[in-house]
Amino acid sequence: MTELSPAAQAVRKAYYSTNDDLAGPALAAALRAVADQVVPSDAVEPRNNLPMAIECQRIRKELLAIADELEAQ
Repeated sequence: MTELSPAAQAVRKAYYSTNDDLAGPALAAALRAVADQVVPSDAVEPRNNLPMAIECQRIRKELLAIADELEAQ
């Protein structure tokens, strides 16, 4: 098992402070839902403002990377 990034560790720690088992898949699903709500995929909702679109997609990728880490645990 690989060590989680600091961001994933923080999310997992927050989850475990109120819950116990099966944190990884549940947290991953929650983060994917957050990513879709905060920064919809360009495939679903294209943006015309290029700098904003690039930043939104960067944030989305970071959220989804944390979800991938947690899901793999």
